[in-house]
Amino acid sequence: MRAVVLVGGFGTRLRPLTLSVPKPMLPVGHVAIIERLIENLVRGGVTDVTLALGFRPEPFMQAFPDGTCAGATLTYAVEPEPLDTGGAIRFAALFAGIDSTFVVANGDVLTDLDVGALVHFHRSSGAEATLHLTPVEDPSAFGVVDQEPSGLVRRFIEKPPPGTSPSKLINAGTYVFEPSVIARIPDGRKVSIEREIFPALVADQTLWAMATNDYWIDTGQPDLYLKANLDVITRLRAEHSWAHGVAEGAVIGAGVALSDTVVADGASIGDGADVSDSVLLAGSSVGPGAHVRHSVVMGHIGARAVISNCVIGAGIEIADGTHHTDERIPAPSA
Repeated sequence: MRAVVLVGGFGTRLRPLTLSVPKPMLPVGHVAIIERLIENLVRGGVTDVTLALGFRPEPFMQAFPDGTCAGATLTYAVEPEPLDTGGAIRFAALFAGIDSTFVVANGDVLTDLDVGALVHFHRSSGAEATLHLTPVEDPSAFGVVDQEPSGLVRRFIEKPPPGTSPSKLINAGTYVFEPSVIARIPDGRKVSIEREIFPALVADQTLWAMATNDYWIDTGQPDLYLKANLDVITRLRAEHSWAHGVAEGAVIGAGVALSDTVVADGASIGDGADVSDSVLLAGSSVGPGAHVRHSVVMGHIGARAVISNCVIGAGIEIADGTHHTDERIPAPSA
């Protein structure tokens, strides 16, 4: 089984973290998002993965120099210009010569979905395309699916206004496609698979969907990226995803209070610091006596500084004794 993984986006929602690292290369529990995603695809029977690249493809190629990841063989399809989700899928599938049933996955989603079960459902339904669905409390930020009990999709509504959704089941970002879907995507212009192709499939009654309650999270925003890390170390995910919070190469000072925190290889925490519900990425540091709460840190936190609900980008120096709450430094527009 082959798969296309969409990893060519700019990661705007995760800035400033993505100013220095492409979103799918950010670690969750010490393992890159893209590697966790591919691990799950491989468990479901995928053997070959084509990465649909665009913005900054080099870090992906450097991370997997032998052309493999988690047991899958990689192909790098670098779009010359961004053509939205549909255009990226079309380009990658044609580049890789995909000519049979294949899987598509959004590169910022982590899930424990049984991909093999999704493929089986797709084939048994005789579908042209099949979506994985997951329930959420507020579906207004997602593509909402209204379906028959059999799984046939009646309506696909991309990001409905709050309070108008017919369902709480959303497009969870993993699909199974027949090659005929590629033929539906126009060449040479931007095409949204969600806004243009899925409604056409609904009209032809060839779009099906399978809902599950598996672990699922969109890591594309700082609070959700943080939650994904904490889910891993607190075992809210399946047992095979569990990881220790503190990497072997991290440096932890004397008298440090540390709880529910991921500390990467190469990160350091000074004496007497207090860190909780946070992620300290590689190269970051927390000074002596500093307090860090519910934050993601790439930069350096000064001694006795207090940081709460913040995202601190690479190379940023937070001055000694300063207080910061609900900030992204530098700001996403910087």
